[in-house]
Amino acid sequence: MLPRTSPLPSTHIHIAATTTTIPPTLTRTLHTTPALNAKVGAVKGGGVKGGGKGSKGSQGRQTKRSKKNKGDLPDPRITNLLVSMPRRVPAPLRFARNRALRHWTIHRAWLLYQRQVREAEERQLERMHNSMYAACEELRKMSGPGPRAEGYLYRVAMEKKGVYKNGGIPIEYARAQTETPAREPWNHGWTRS
Repeated sequence: MLPRTSPLPSTHIHIAATTTTIPPTLTRTLHTTPALNAKVGAVKGGGVKGGGKGSKGSQGRQTKRSKKNKGDLPDPRITNLLVSMPRRVPAPLRFARNRALRHWTIHRAWLLYQRQVREAEERQLERMHNSMYAACEELRKMSGPGPRAEGYLYRVAMEKKGVYKNGGIPIEYARAQTETPAREPWNHGWTRS
């Protein structure tokens, strides 16, 4: 079996007057960060749990101070999302064979029922549309009252005069269409001048 070669340089340890070379495969087996880019002095207090006189308390106070003096706080929307999101993905539901079959049957029956309701509503709308279309066609072919020409009643029916009362306009045109609602949705104090 051939020895593994690594793109990382070998590490030299200088102890007193002797130099020992350690192959890179032994020093960086689990890390992907090259040794030159790793943080220097990451462990404070000499790496001992006690760390020395007042090390834990002073470090804690120091980090709190530095966090206080840091710039802006994070966006509250992101904070809210991070708090409300689960920490890990829940395991998928696993049903036994009979329960899975029962679940599938009920689900398919529900989808079938929804499709039947949707198609019944579509058929009803189509019947209403066809009925209105037939009535409009009759109006268009019919000659008007008295000496009026053919199609007069159809044109009068399609004019929609007086529908919006006193020269009004459709509610869709009451204000400019915008992507967001107004700050004040309705002005209750408004009166006609």
